[in-house]
Amino acid sequence: MRPPPHILVVNGIKVRRPVFLLGAPHSGADLLARALKRSPGFHLTMGRQSVAHVVHAFARRPSIGRSSGAVRVMRDSLAESWQVLPGSCGHCSLPCREAGGVTGSGPCVSTGAVTRFGDASPDLLYSAEVLLRAFPDARFVQLIRDGRDVTADMVNDPACLAWFKPAMLTDDTEFPNAFLGVNRDEHRDRWKSMPTAGKCALRWRSAVRLSATLRRDLPADQLLTLRYEDLVRSTGDALASLSAFLETRVSKVAMYGTRVPEVGAWRTRLRAADRELVEKVAREELTRLGYQ
Repeated sequence: MRPPPHILVVNGIKVRRPVFLLGAPHSGADLLARALKRSPGFHLTMGRQSVAHVVHAFARRPSIGRSSGAVRVMRDSLAESWQVLPGSCGHCSLPCREAGGVTGSGPCVSTGAVTRFGDASPDLLYSAEVLLRAFPDARFVQLIRDGRDVTADMVNDPACLAWFKPAMLTDDTEFPNAFLGVNRDEHRDRWKSMPTAGKCALRWRSAVRLSATLRRDLPADQLLTLRYEDLVRSTGDALASLSAFLETRVSKVAMYGTRVPEVGAWRTRLRAADRELVEKVAREELTRLGYQ
């Protein structure tokens, strides 16, 4: 039996059923965040430093996330991120400000209008267990996308490539390491010499395995899984499912105005050698998810 929800109060508002968007890099969480951020009553943040530092600390060293203090640290970081102050948006990432239509330092919301909180920081997936312990009544929405399209975007994203430097696997690296997709210490040298596309495939493979674990362990009223392909091709239906799950209105109009990567663009964007490597590394998951 899960413990009763912890009552966190931010801006004088009780945090009830916070929403967290999860997925591998470039799986579409940013598109959903854009829509949800503009939904009535929602205050959703994306990549605030107070959260990013904690998320990446837990991702790189999973044992920290299992420590007794992890829950308090996560709550504190999110409480700081959700604070609505005169200059709040000046501390937000550019994608967060753009999603909220903010041109100055904000704030992007009025405290009088906020009834729900959420976060869509990159790599939040690796903190899902800590988030559930911190907020037992949380709602999770996870995005699944074809690993080949994910790789095609990742290999052109400097923020993603920064994690692939050989120095990332230091002597104190913990294994298995879901964040990098490395399962054993003996795979360290193989990872360091692997082409970038292979490292991207490992990250995607590891992320969808974590997503499968969440689908197995969380009840249906706490987790919704959406396909990126459905979000792009059948936007109305996908957002209708999201609206029903969160019991709020999520409009597809909020997603307009941003460039949406095409489904299947990997066919022209990935080199033949990279495509072959991705399909070799992630064959089992691509097949299980119907992408192969």
